[in-house]
Amino acid sequence: MTLHLMKLAVGIDDLEALSIRQRQLRRHGGRPNPFHITRMMPRRASEILSGGSLYWVIKGHFACRQGIVGIERVTLDDGRAACRLDLDPTLIPVRALARRPFQGWRYLAGEDAPKDMSSDDQGARLPAELRVSLSDLGLL
Repeated sequence: MTLHLMKLAVGIDDLEALSIRQRQLRRHGGRPNPFHITRMMPRRASEILSGGSLYWVIKGHFACRQGIVGIERVTLDDGRAACRLDLDPTLIPVRALARRPFQGWRYLAGEDAPKDMSSDDQGARLPAELRVSLSDLGLL
């Protein structure tokens, strides 16, 4: 069974904004891949590293995922311990399933993860906000 993480993309309005923020962080951090810093180290890191992804929740809905390619303990500039999640640079859109707010990250079992959105999917070419609205109404 594949294990994933999910995280709220706070202050992000859409996939383009997430992509821009990650490019800025990469340049600032001098790293080849995008990354996310979090306080807590996942205890189940080995399960996540065997094919898991980070699923981003934007405006209350799953929006996309990125493969997790590395998990490492780090020390922040102020001396606090943290965890760096190294991510695949590709943002893969997923079906817009509603998700209630939560703090930090949460584990997400493979069978509970939303399916990837393919170009053949009904609504794949629609703007994200319209796709989310139609999904909420059960029309997608």
